[in-house]
Amino acid sequence: MPYLLALDQGTSSSRSIVFDETGQVVAQAQREFRQHFPQPGWVEHDPDEIWSSQLATAHEALAKAGLKAADIAAIGITNQRETTLLWNRRTGRPLHHAIVWQDRRTEPLCAELRAQGLAGAIGATTGLVIDPYFSGTKLRWLLDQVPGARAAADRGELAFGTVDAWLLWQLTGGRVHATDVSNASRTMLFDIGANRWDEAMLARLDIPASVLPEVHPSSHRFGETDAALFGAPIPVAGIAGDQQSALFGQACFTAGLAKNTYGTGCFLLMHTGAQRPTSHNGLLTTSAAQTGPAPEFALEGSVFIGGAVVQWLRDGLNAIRSSAEVQGLAESVPDAGGVVFVPAFTGLGAPYWQPDARGAIVGLSRGTTVAHIARAALESIAFQSTALLQAMSRDAVANGGAAVTELRVDGGACVNDLLMQFQADLLGIPVVRPQVTETTALGAAYLAGLATGVWHSREELSAQWRVERRFEPTMARERADELMGQWDRAVRQTLAG
Repeated sequence: MPYLLALDQGTSSSRSIVFDETGQVVAQAQREFRQHFPQPGWVEHDPDEIWSSQLATAHEALAKAGLKAADIAAIGITNQRETTLLWNRRTGRPLHHAIVWQDRRTEPLCAELRAQGLAGAIGATTGLVIDPYFSGTKLRWLLDQVPGARAAADRGELAFGTVDAWLLWQLTGGRVHATDVSNASRTMLFDIGANRWDEAMLARLDIPASVLPEVHPSSHRFGETDAALFGAPIPVAGIAGDQQSALFGQACFTAGLAKNTYGTGCFLLMHTGAQRPTSHNGLLTTSAAQTGPAPEFALEGSVFIGGAVVQWLRDGLNAIRSSAEVQGLAESVPDAGGVVFVPAFTGLGAPYWQPDARGAIVGLSRGTTVAHIARAALESIAFQSTALLQAMSRDAVANGGAAVTELRVDGGACVNDLLMQFQADLLGIPVVRPQVTETTALGAAYLAGLATGVWHSREELSAQWRVERRFEPTMARERADELMGQWDRAVRQTLAG
């Protein structure tokens, strides 16, 4: 039986998971690593620690599975997106810590670009809004601020990459400098319609093309690992950014299929096929994971505070001792008792885009208990995701596509049955939880397996995808609309405040 090794490099930890040819988890390992905060609003990672933690988990997962390099058909990589690295091509040494996607240091440069009236042109080419979130302005900062970096880049001595490209470089002993379309699409330097780096954006940000990696489809033989790493070479044959990889792992291969990842925040992506939609609701257009040269697209929106609201109940309010207690506490009351919780701790994301909004709990009465607040906190995750999916469906229909007919779910909070049922009730469509919820890593394994003949088609993967539970809506639509109306009023009160 062939096995696939997925490297899942996240923001706070590196994980490795071994999958078999049926897509089941065989073994896994995980290691956290340090977060660096050199100034307020700055977030960095040590590139060497990213690599060493990822390599250590790969060895640990293989050992747990009792496998050696010859048993592994291919390696797939999935990664925290937008995090930016710059290193010397000859020595392989990074010039600076990695600048993490959460980092806000380049906001002044983004403000300049907005002031120049470039938002429309950049959106039309890259599908993105102008924001420090994306890699382009981070790379510009490194070239400008690291002593000698720009001169070295002009001499062709430096390599830029997101985390996937850094791992690929390390795995191949510096022989391969490449990325995939999904990660390239998050740099603000990539023409997602033409699948190539955009010369106009490079000129606007004064970035020499010599630092850029080659761009390939997400399912592609990128290279082989250095034989010394695992005892024999292993093909690296799949790469995708974490959210696009999760979309692929959920078998959302065709237009209209959508997934929501319930983590600290929520990431909602809807596949739009070959059609590149324009959003009128503040959503991003991004490249989906691709198995061939033809562009494929997805609409993306994010909820800033998802599962993090449960952490706040635990750590801020001391209402629960562990996150696992929240479902029991919420179920101890029949409903939220008119309480609506808007967890805008860090502003509101799509479709509101109100960075200055702050959290609020409205509808309190003398009869309100901590159980009502816990239930309202859980419901807030579903309310925000519903507003986002409704906006996404409006965009899809406006672009000649179809509204979403079911929502596939993954991430830590998707195990909460109360939340998933309420989500289905608000949306009025089924919410589907798969048997394998490690869909981010599974997507990377699928991409690598397709490129190496473990699987031969997307249809084969679709047939392999298995449902663990399907939550059908049971609430009357009038009641669901009434609840969404209460949510909208609470959001307006938050913004008014």
